[in-house]
Amino acid sequence: MAANHKAKWTIEAYLDHERESDIRHEYYLGEIFAMAGAEPVHVDIRSNTQTALMNKLKGKPCKVHDTDMRVKTATGLYTYPDISVVCGERRFNTDKPKTLLNPMVIIEVLSPSTENYDRGDKFHHYASISELRAYVLIDSQRRRIECFSRQEDGAWRIDLNADDDTRPLELQAIGCALTLAEVY
Repeated sequence: MAANHKAKWTIEAYLDHERESDIRHEYYLGEIFAMAGAEPVHVDIRSNTQTALMNKLKGKPCKVHDTDMRVKTATGLYTYPDISVVCGERRFNTDKPKTLLNPMVIIEVLSPSTENYDRGDKFHHYASISELRAYVLIDSQRRRIECFSRQEDGAWRIDLNADDDTRPLELQAIGCALTLAEVY
């Protein structure tokens, strides 16, 4: 009996497919994965966060990107974070449309179906980006923001704001902070 082998996608085939597709896909090691649409609360949180960051970074050499900006990790994952931020020169690969290589901050809004992936394997992939200084997880089910910050020695430190916390959550990598009130 012959084994049933799933055909692997080349990066070029994936990129061609992405240009024509109505939905976004992640790519990793020859496989593509459809990315689900977001619930209204997810969209609201992402929009609030993006607006707050854009206002705080106005006049600085920083770009705040929404979920339309594809990011490539050093492990080879192509994905679309909810928000990515670069301060200074952006680096892209030669894909069309271009793929960002050097985000300093990545923000994901957690949903019940993606939380384990965002906290686990996806964090591992994002951590492979040498320029990444902060990975922020925003919970869509309760008022909770976690910020993982890369330290000088490469270790990750976590800061948490939850419930009625009024302290700003510092994003030192880009020189600004977020509060729960701005996000929710």
